[in-house]
Formats: sequence, C-alpha cells, structure tokens
Amino acid sequence: MDQTGYPGGHPDPSPQGPQSRADPEALLQRANKLLRAGDFNDAARHYVSILRAPMGDPQITAAALLGLGEARYRTDDDAGALANWLSITKLPENSSTYAAWRQVAAAQVRAGDLQSAFASYKEAERRAPPEDKPEIANRLGWLSKELGNQGAANRYFAKGRGDALTITMTKLIIAVTVVISITAILTQEGPDGALVYQALWLDKALIAAGEYWRLWTVTLVHGDIIHLAFNMYALWIVGPLVERWYGQIRMLVFYLACAATGSVASFVFGGAGVSVGASGAIFGLFGVLAAASWIHKPVDQYARGVAMQIGVLIVINLAFGFANAGIDNAAHIGGLLGGLWLGAAIPPNRVPTMSSWWRRAGPSGTMDRISRPPAAVPVLAVGVLVFAVLVGVMYGTSAYDEGGSPGLDLPAFVSPAIVAPRAD
Repeated sequence: MDQTGYPGGHPDPSPQGPQSRADPEALLQRANKLLRAGDFNDAARHYVSILRAPMGDPQITAAALLGLGEARYRTDDDAGALANWLSITKLPENSSTYAAWRQVAAAQVRAGDLQSAFASYKEAERRAPPEDKPEIANRLGWLSKELGNQGAANRYFAKGRGDALTITMTKLIIAVTVVISITAILTQEGPDGALVYQALWLDKALIAAGEYWRLWTVTLVHGDIIHLAFNMYALWIVGPLVERWYGQIRMLVFYLACAATGSVASFVFGGAGVSVGASGAIFGLFGVLAAASWIHKPVDQYARGVAMQIGVLIVINLAFGFANAGIDNAAHIGGLLGGLWLGAAIPPNRVPTMSSWWRRAGPSGTMDRISRPPAAVPVLAVGVLVFAVLVGVMYGTSAYDEGGSPGLDLPAFVSPAIVAPRAD
C-alpha cells in the first residue's frame, strides 16, 4: 500500500518516467477540475498519478492528498479519505495543512470520535485565518459541551461571538509592565521616595555587587508616562508578530534573552548612570523579526509586510537615540544584536518558511527536502547568548572592581547624569 491508501496503488493515467514540475501541476489542475465537475473516480486517478511521481513537491503532494481525500469521501470511502487527510498533517507545514486538519476533524466527528475531533480542531484553530476563527471556536464549543466540559464550551462560544478575553504573552507582559511602571511613577514623589525604581532599575554598581536580577527588572520601570506609552505601543506591534511566528513560550524566551543582552551592553558600554525601560528587549524582538524575515522568509504575507519595514524603524530609532543624551543606545544595540542572532539561528516554527522548502538532488536523482534544524538548535542559540551575557557580566564586574566603572563608555554625548535614570 502506498501513500494514496490504495492497495498496490491506483491506475495511473500519466506517462511513466521522470516528470517536470509543470507535469504534476497540470495534472493537479485537471484533477481539481474533474473533482468540481463531480467525476470523482477520474479525479482520484489523476491525484494518485501525482502522488506516484518520483519528483513530488511537498506542496503539490499535499494538495493532491487533499483532493484525493475529497474524491474518496464523495464515493463513500470515509476511512480512505481520513487516511489521506491525516497523511497531509504528517508532511512539513504547507498551504494545505489547515484545510487537512479541518477535514480530519469533520471526519472524526462523523465517526463519533469526539475527543480526537476536538484535538484536530485545536490544530486547525492554530492555523486558521482570522475570518475562520469564530466558526472553529463554535465547533470547539459544541465539542466541549458534548464532552462534558461546560466551562470550556462557554469560553469557546464567547470566542465565537467575538466577546472573549484573549490573553497572549504580549498582553501579559504589557499589563505587568504598565502596572509596575505606573506604580513607580506615582510613588516616586511620596514619603519613601523612588523605592520602586531603586529596587528594579539597572544600577551598574549593584549589578557588579551581584544583583543580577536587575538585568531583567529594568524592563518593568519607565521614566515617565510618555516613555512607557511609546515602549508599550512598540511592544503591542512587534510582540504579536513574534508570537505568530514562534509561539508564546519562545516569544517570552526571546524577550528575556534580549533584555539580558541589552542590559549587559548597557552595563559594559553605557556608563555609570542608572537606566530604566524595556527598549532593549523590544529592540531585540525587532531584530528577531528582521533576521527571520531576511533569512528564513516565512510564508506569511501580512507579517512579512510589517517585518520588512522594521529595518527602517531600527535605523530611525538608533539615530534618534544617538541624538539624545538621555537615551541608553548601548541597551538598544545590545538587545538588537541579541535578537538578530536569535532570528537568524532559529527559524519560525509556527508558520512555513521558504527555507524549509529548499530542495536538493538526492543520490537517485530524486529531489529531497532539506530537513528542519534539529530541536537542539534553539537551545544552543539561546545558550550562546547566555554565554555572552555571562562574559559581559564578568567583564563589567571586573572593571567596576578595578576602577569603579567599566572603561568602554560610549561617546560623552550619550552618557547620562548619574542623578537621572536613562531611558532604554
């Protein structure tokens, strides 16, 4: 039995032997036309011919399996149709994956396997375009109700109506940052002074003394409402795109890693003044998107359109930083470099990328897909940044121990007065 699901294959209407890319594309168009015309058996023969071709392209293979499954379903071969649609979900992510998960879920509902259908609709929900999400949410709500989870059903039905509260990592980071920053701003004139600032800001001398948490807590406090508003607006724009390409967990890891590289750059190169703000981490997310867009070329037209503008934004913001004495450009550059490294080393895992579809000739003359990087690559990439952060902290600490402050300050026109926190 081959991947078509037919024992011994299926009659092949196409010529035998090597085919060009144009041949399976022409067969696919013909098969789709036959399927729309209701000639399901002839359409199935064309789809099987594509699947048996020695130079199958993953995108065409998935499209052929999708059509073949539909043809088999229309001829009452439900089990065969489900097998074909499941085969698509085992291929690398492609333009047919979303439709395949929907078909799998619907077939599982018809078979009475509601638990599997729920899991399949969750996979479809992850990939659904915005206009399809309400429909899938309602289906998940119905399945949750049938499975006895009324609480989940209510949440999904609310999402289907468009009145659900969706919590993302970006929104969570913004909420925590806004609460702490506003608390710091409102209490700095109180009887206890700027205690929140003093506990969280990037104080280089205290980092040298071992208070390493300040590498991250600096992102939670801002100099004033305007500084906070600009940074949170930038995070609101860039954060969801990183989540869209990498997922919430990796987005959080990237944010924290870039916060650390930005803080260490400020520690080593930014002078002795204290700093506040999340700009280093946000510049890092800009770098992630820029590098991933340029190198891995995600197949995501909307997000790539935004990402292509990020290079201009980076240049403008860096120029603005060098022109203003109160801005910690060392943190910006450090965060940006960390993000560029992560985006270059780690391909997006939530959307297909052009780099994952590159092809090379195999030993038999067939075309083999270049595999995705091993799972250890993200760990190694973050490990490199951890090592760089450790080296930076050791160097900066040594410099403070010897002379009171690091000896690699940026030019004086970007150095702050020690009495005023710098915005990063």
